[in-house]
Parts: sequence; C-alpha cells; structure tokens
Amino acid sequence: MSTATLTSLLDYLYGTLSADNMRWVAEHLMEHARQKDELSKKPYTMEEINAILDEAEKNIAAGNTIPSEQVWLEQNGLSY
Repeated sequence: MSTATLTSLLDYLYGTLSADNMRWVAEHLMEHARQKDELSKKPYTMEEINAILDEAEKNIAAGNTIPSEQVWLEQNGLSY
C-alpha cells in the first residue's frame, strides 16, 4: 500500500475514532504484526504443509466453505 493511501487511512481514522478506539486498533494491529512476523520466521515442514492441506480438503468435502463472492462482499462491508 502506498504512503499516500496509508496517510489517507490514518487521517480518516484520526477523524472518526475516539482515543479508546485508536488504542484498541493499535493494540490489535501490533499483536497481528507480531504474529505475522513469527509465522514468517519459521518455514513449514512438508508434514505441516500436508496436514494443512488435509484439513482444508476435509473442510471442503464437509461443505465448510464460504463462496468467494461472499468473502469479497464482506471484506467490502456489503451483505451477501
């Protein structure tokens, strides 16, 4: 994301969030960044990759999926 886009997002948040909301967002962003950093440091083994794929295949077979259209709409604040 470009610096200009990030700056616009910050300006929007500054204008709409209370101080408590800003702290809440900041804490959650920091925690998510820490988790993302940790995941990027540890490569998966083939056994872990296969286990992840096996779990995904079970979920697909069981119908525990969300259509991509629904994901897109929800990410954009719309109803499915």
